Amino acid sequence: MNKKTITLLVSALSVSLSALADEAPASPHSFTGNVGLVSDFVYRGISQTHTQPAVQGGFDYAHASGLYAGIWGSSISWVSDGLGGSYPLELDIYGGYKGSFGGDFGYDVGVLSYNYPGHGRVSGSVRADTVEAYGAVSWKWLTLKYSHTVSSHFVGWTTDNGGKTRGSGYLELNATYDLGDGWGLTGHVGHQKVKGNRDASYSDWRLGVTKDLGFGVIGLAYSDTNAEGSCSAGEAYCWGTSEGTRNFKDVGRGTAILSFSKSF
Repeated sequence: MNKKTITLLVSALSVSLSALADEAPASPHSFTGNVGLVSDFVYRGISQTHTQPAVQGGFDYAHASGLYAGIWGSSISWVSDGLGGSYPLELDIYGGYKGSFGGDFGYDVGVLSYNYPGHGRVSGSVRADTVEAYGAVSWKWLTLKYSHTVSSHFVGWTTDNGGKTRGSGYLELNATYDLGDGWGLTGHVGHQKVKGNRDASYSDWRLGVTKDLGFGVIGLAYSDTNAEGSCSAGEAYCWGTSEGTRNFKDVGRGTAILSFSKSF
């Protein structure tokens, strides 16, 4: 066999392998991960870390049909005096289904479980673990979402007379606008209703800017609420630390948040 024949065979084999690769169907499964650092873990306008930094990260699975599931965690500093425990970690487990309709419209429905592994709970106090069902409708860069508590209590809150807070809800409108060249604007407004507990119910808003640096995304945002947190009056969102009754803070006050995140 001469060199010309060998060259022709190699070329034919390359074309055949390329054709097979093109014909091979893409996998309907995808897996992604994310890690992040924030100067303050603020969720629904309330600091979950007593205004301190947090490390965060998670993993997501998505199917081409629209089904998805994931797990996400963050370091936190929980309310030791109210729940009587040490809660250094929030672990969220979720799953749902999303799709699109009418071109620019989308929808998303699912269930999210907030879990707070901890110890030292005072006898008779309510666990913070919470399960919510949610539904969202989106149009281009706007998303309207409602989350409804289906567990017996919402993150440890009780009604004014000590009853269950099942049925609490959070309504929010979110905006993510692409400015081009890696820049983006984010906006948020929401209202948290804690069933049967007017003092714990409040509204929040957030405005921020992001920049994709290639190796990650950096963000700066400002968040504020009308939550009652005056520590001089001992209100609902005046929270303490594991040090006991010292160092209480208004965890719903306005604050700037610096963040860095990376997806892989």
